[in-house]
Amino acid sequence: MHLFTTAAVVLAMAVTTVGDQKTTQTGPGAAGSPHVRTDWTIDGAAISIEYGRPFLKGRTVGKEVAPFGSEWRTGADEATTIKTDKPLKFGTLAVPAGTYTIYTLPGEKQWQLIVSKATGQWGIPYPAGKDLGRVPMTVGKPGAPAEQLTISIQDTPGGRTLHVDWGTTRASVPFTVG
Repeated sequence: MHLFTTAAVVLAMAVTTVGDQKTTQTGPGAAGSPHVRTDWTIDGAAISIEYGRPFLKGRTVGKEVAPFGSEWRTGADEATTIKTDKPLKFGTLAVPAGTYTIYTLPGEKQWQLIVSKATGQWGIPYPAGKDLGRVPMTVGKPGAPAEQLTISIQDTPGGRTLHVDWGTTRASVPFTVG
């Protein structure tokens, strides 16, 4: 009985920690990678990111996957989308309410978040000339290596941060709502 009680407390803590985040499996993409949609409610904004979650399978970020110096679809298969019902501001980039595509420009020491006005397309080729804008992302390491690409939002009293984790790489950019 003690084990059941401990498990229930751990589960309750996990649910509390996740808070206003909900991840839904949306099935495999057209080329087979698992796809998810994660929804958050942050400062009254409904934010949703839908993306393919490729596995590393022994490949290296910056080389065989997400090559440094090239725009990357930041996921697999169909382009990664972000939807928001309130304006967001990633660093200095103002993003009006709406639906956009997320790309990144990986680099060894810094990445860039690219928010594109093009939507509904396959993830490649990159739709040059359709950027809403770009903003620098810091590069660090996630708490644990991520075999499968993970996009998350960390919502703390000190601020909100969008993270892209894959392998031993974490690219992050702070943002605000409104």
